[in-house]
Formats: sequence, C-alpha cells, structure tokens
Amino acid sequence: MIHHMRLIGNIILAGCLSLMAGYAHAQDDPAATVYTEKPYTWTLQDCINWAKQQNITVQRNKVNVRASQVALKDAKGNRLPTVEFSTYQNVSNRPFQESYSGVIGTEVVSFNNKNSYSGNYGVSASMNLYNGGQTKNNIRLAEINSQIAELNVQMSELSLEEQITQLYVQILYSQDAVNHDDELIALAEAQLEQARARKQAGLLNKADVSQMESQLAQDKYQKVAHETTLEGYRLQLKQLLELDGDENLTLADPAMESNVLGELPNKQQVYEHALASRPELKAQQLAMDKTYISEEIAKAGNKPVINANAGINTTNSSGSGNMFTQLKNQWNNGIGVSMSIPIWDHGRTKNAVARARLDRETAYLDMVETQKNLWKTIENYWLQAHNNQQRYIAAQENVNSCRESYSLTSEQFRLGLKNIIELTQDKTKLSTAIQQMLQAKYEALLSMALLKYYNGESISF
Repeated sequence: MIHHMRLIGNIILAGCLSLMAGYAHAQDDPAATVYTEKPYTWTLQDCINWAKQQNITVQRNKVNVRASQVALKDAKGNRLPTVEFSTYQNVSNRPFQESYSGVIGTEVVSFNNKNSYSGNYGVSASMNLYNGGQTKNNIRLAEINSQIAELNVQMSELSLEEQITQLYVQILYSQDAVNHDDELIALAEAQLEQARARKQAGLLNKADVSQMESQLAQDKYQKVAHETTLEGYRLQLKQLLELDGDENLTLADPAMESNVLGELPNKQQVYEHALASRPELKAQQLAMDKTYISEEIAKAGNKPVINANAGINTTNSSGSGNMFTQLKNQWNNGIGVSMSIPIWDHGRTKNAVARARLDRETAYLDMVETQKNLWKTIENYWLQAHNNQQRYIAAQENVNSCRESYSLTSEQFRLGLKNIIELTQDKTKLSTAIQQMLQAKYEALLSMALLKYYNGESISF
C-alpha cells in the first residue's frame, strides 16, 4: 500500500515538474507567447505572435490539420471488421383465408389466425482479408495528407511573418517620412515669417513671398500624401492582425541605425538552408510521395479482393409456440469467405495508373519550379540588401552635401546674395536626398531581415 502511494506521488510530482518546465519554456520562447490583451505598443514580434493566434487563414489551416487527423483515423479503421445488427418485423393480415402455410427459418408452419406476426434478428460481421494493399496504402496516403496539412500551417505562418515584416518596415519608413515633412513645414513657416518681415522692410518683393507660400503649401500637400500612405499600410497590418479598423496601432520604433550596413550572409548558404528547412519544399516532396502511393492503389484494381464474413440469425413468429423457444430453435450461425477477381473494367485501372504517373510528373515540375522560385527570392533579397546598402552610403554623403549647400544658400539669401528660386531649389534637393536616404535605409533593413529569415534566423532589426 505504501509502495503504491509513493508511486502515485512520484507520478503526480513528475507531472507537476513537466507542466512547470513547459510553462518556463513558453516564457522563454517568444514565439510561444499567448496574448490575452493587446499590447500598448506593438513590437514586430508582438505583431507576429498575435497574428498567428488570430489570423483567419492560419486558423483555417489548423482546422484542416484536425480534419486530416480524423481522415487518418477513418483510414486506419478500415483495417478492423465491420459489425452490424439488423432486425425485420412483419405483421400480415389475411382476411379471406381460413389457414395458410409459411416458412419460418427452415421449417414450414401452418397458421389458422388471419393475423400473423414474424420477426427476424441477425448480427453480421465482415472483414477484408486482402485488397491488393489498398487499405495499407490509403493509410499511408492519409498520413501524408496530415503531414501536408501541418506544413500548410507552417507555410501560412511564414508567409504571414513576411507580410507583417514588410508592412511593419513600410510603416516605420512612412512615419519617418511624415516626421521629415514636419521638419520641412516648420522650416518653411519660419522662412515665410522672415520673408514677410523682410517684405515689410522693403527687402523682398511680393512675388518672393508668394513663392515661399507656394512652397509651404507643397510641403503640407506632401505630408498629407505621406500620411495617407501611412494609414494605408497601417490598415493592411490591422487586417493581418484581425484588428478592427478603428483600433489604435502604435508600433515600437526599434533602434536600427547600426544594422543598416551589417554583413550579409552567403547566398548559397542561405539557399541550401532553405532547401532543407522550408515547409513548401517538404510539402512538394510529400506530394511526390503521394503519387507513388496513388499508383500502387490504382494497380490494386487488377488484384483480387478477399473478404471474410460471419453472421448469426434467428426468427420467431406468432402461432408457433413460445418466442424464446422459437429463437433458440431457429438460431443459426454462418461463416464464409468471398473472393472477387477483376477481369475487365473498361480500362479504368490502366487509366488510373496513367493518371498517377502524370500526377508524378506534374509534382516533380512543381517541385523544380518551387526550388527555382526560392533561389530567385533569396537572390533578389540579397541583391536588394547589397544595392540598398550602397545607396544608403551614397545617400548619406548626398544628404550631408545638400544640407551644407542649403545652409550656405540660406545665409546668402538672408544677405540678399541669392534669390528665392535658388533657395527653393536647394531645399528641394535636400528634401529629395533625405527621402532617398530613408528609402535606402529601410529597404536595406527589410531585405537583410528577410534574407536572414530564410537562413533560419528570427526576424529582427
């Protein structure tokens, strides 16, 4: 008794420790975070984790996984015998007959009653003994379908992570563009005030002031355009997160300056890692495997089918004595084996085999195409990251040059050595240079993050 209590205690303790370890692992693994409330500020990982919990496409694919598991149970159940109970109850009325005879079971019985009742009861069982391996192969097919369903969940999650990352970076870029617009507007407003003051002092004419007012209006228009783009990206991200359109979505702004010029991983290394790990390629290989199994199932159409059958049956009727005595006397058992051998099926089996082989060729071509598209994606990310890093370096130098030129032109304009057109031109050059630098910065960060992601690293900046 004490030994059993100790054993139960050890099992309970082990279970508690296992639960605690699982909880600790979930705390350590950011991808395992379960959200019950929305974050106040959303990091990229917050967005990804929330979307995996809420996104309808991901949830639908998870339902498909459960459906494939049920289908697998169905396939495995076909190995077991089927057993069923059947009964037949009959009441007859013969108003114009004085007597009649009927067969009950194996006996001929005479009846004098115009109304009669009879019942039949049976239990039958059948089990397939051989069907050319169809049952076994259908189970293998269901197992592969279940694996593909799980891979579809992974594919939808990976695709979701990429889309969220792209939108997240686009939002950060658009926010910086709007902030830059605010700086330009503040600068234009300050210059306009100075111009109006100088006009009153007779140092500027009305046309110069009008030119500055027009420039301020253009800066404000550009800000509105950038804000519209920003809200469009924000709305797309909310849709991926399954958030209502009027909900607040404030993104955390990570420090990313030091990562813009980071070292890029080797393209071939990234590709080889992706080939071995990406779920879409695993799914393509499983699709190839399915065609081999489908061919074996098709070939089974030319093989015999052998079934074993067994049954118990009994009957009873009115006017034939005690019901239980009748059931006992009419009790009969049976067992048998049936076999069917296909001879001619109008070529259906041959055509099914041909279709399976054609499906294999299609699956192979799909796999090759997926591999090529994967290489194309990785190469594009690498080229984009490399080119944007170079653009960012050049853009930084251009911004410094334009800023120095604009500062000098502003001072010369104040002294009356430059006109309003020259000042506006230099300001436009500076604004364009800053926009190009921001674009190169965020495109480089995005391409680098996705390139590393295909190399098996977590998405981060």
